[in-house]
Amino acid sequence: MSHSVVCQQRRKVNQRRILHEEEKRRRKEKKMNSLEQAEATGRWRMILIVVSVCTATGAWNWLIDPDTQKVSFLSSLWNHPFFTISCITLIALFFAGIHKRVVAPSIIAARCRTVLAEYNMSCDDTGKLILKPRPSIQ
Repeated sequence: MSHSVVCQQRRKVNQRRILHEEEKRRRKEKKMNSLEQAEATGRWRMILIVVSVCTATGAWNWLIDPDTQKVSFLSSLWNHPFFTISCITLIALFFAGIHKRVVAPSIIAARCRTVLAEYNMSCDDTGKLILKPRPSIQ
């Protein structure tokens, strides 16, 4: 074998090794990003659940109170500060975009799947890369 052929083979091997290492690095980064987002999403979901339950509980107490029907709307809200505060908090959370923070990882995963589909790959919700078999050319 000539020297140039050996050099070309070495270059190809080095290129494959570099591509493989880059792919491993990208997988690791994607997985770490997914785990970080999952933790943040879990916290936002828990906040949303707690505030929603507080609002529902306050609404129930507000509705079953017999004085609610006898006084004005603002007076009834003033008489039920737990409901009023939890309702304002829930509205503020939605204006702050909590609904986007709760569903953001699934949106990102869907976009990643769209891009990866072009390369015959996919990913699960945790960020793990899934290699699909190559389509047969006929």
